[in-house]
Amino acid sequence: MKRHLTTAAALGVAGAMALTACSSSSSSNGSKSTSAGGVTTINLLAADYGTAGTANSSQSYWQGIADAFHAANPSILVKVQTIAWTDWQAKTTAMFQAKQYPDILEGDAPQEFAADNLLYPLTDVMSASTISNLIPVFAKQEDTNNIAYGAPFTTSARAMFYNKALFKQANITTPPTTWQQLETDAAAIKKLPGGNIGYDLPLGPEEAQGESLMWMLGNDGNYTDGTGKYAINSANNIATFQFMQQLVSAGDTEAGPATQDRKVAWQDFANGTVGMVGGSGALIPIIQSTKKLTSADWGVVAMPGKTGPLTSALAVHDDITAFNTGGHAAQIKAFLDFAYQDKYQESFDNEYNLLPATQSASASLSASNPTDAGFLAAVPNSVQYPTNSNWTPVLAKIQNTIGAAVNSPSAVSSVLGQLQTFASSSNN
Repeated sequence: MKRHLTTAAALGVAGAMALTACSSSSSSNGSKSTSAGGVTTINLLAADYGTAGTANSSQSYWQGIADAFHAANPSILVKVQTIAWTDWQAKTTAMFQAKQYPDILEGDAPQEFAADNLLYPLTDVMSASTISNLIPVFAKQEDTNNIAYGAPFTTSARAMFYNKALFKQANITTPPTTWQQLETDAAAIKKLPGGNIGYDLPLGPEEAQGESLMWMLGNDGNYTDGTGKYAINSANNIATFQFMQQLVSAGDTEAGPATQDRKVAWQDFANGTVGMVGGSGALIPIIQSTKKLTSADWGVVAMPGKTGPLTSALAVHDDITAFNTGGHAAQIKAFLDFAYQDKYQESFDNEYNLLPATQSASASLSASNPTDAGFLAAVPNSVQYPTNSNWTPVLAKIQNTIGAAVNSPSAVSSVLGQLQTFASSSNN
């Protein structure tokens, strides 16, 4: 999900458990934390952000921390399990339905678990000094009834990547700042020989919610209104999707946005066949590894809006939560304080081109990496996903259905209306 940008200044807005101890993966049934022989064992379940198989698996990252922590705290053993993002929803849903809860979860927001009284308050499992070091704009997203039940762990900000080489071929001198300019530029790129895509619009189930929200923000829309109530089918959002559907019907996007996943869109951009695509810093290593575009062939700007570039970028974060089902709050607290050290925040973000969740690690990266600094500059004024207690099922519904809104003009109001009904009726 994250960083490393070349035109940083433009981002002013910019199933089976595989638990491991001090070795590699081994099978587990998701049992609760235990104490034996003077050693307390706690279980950590985390999302795997790796993109190159075992070469950059998050299993290795977390195992390194677990090993170092155990060396410093011999009476606490942390067993590590990671699940790939592509399998995350299905496997974690099955585990939680079977009441197989880890002690520490990295990847999901706390609201739904907090509503079910499954979590420790953050103050029970993290020291005051660690909590105060969290980036405020993300930390405040963790509250349920004014009590924080989670902490941001890794973050990212979004912007638009554009292919300078294709722009030059199409005689486009500057990247777009408005929807109309984007539409004109996408049409011009589409006309170039080679079957290029003007704007890649990934509304498939991988991350349709992010692409949709970037467009909604460009027309003063969002998933919720100013009071936090769902407003998915607001007049502004309907108008936004009508414009997006217009792009699709004109052929200025890929042929099937409703089923296009972000990973495919990003790879197509890296291959040099896409003019524009929304993205984060995590797209950069894909560009670099593909070796089809040089550093001079692409750039990054704020996402265009209806009348001008976004002044508040979409920024997202993945969370740490601590379940109270196994006990051992003190051991969880010791591990989390250890894991949130700057060196671990920075190593994670450098490995996966993500942004840190702590102020101190952010300051360090901003000072040493100008491209990270550009993304981090967008964070304080950013917009995040809703924190409603039913956001998890609403998110899944959005991911799997919202893409259909661009299939035809008549589908816009119908699809958004159905999502609004689902979100409102399940928000109890």
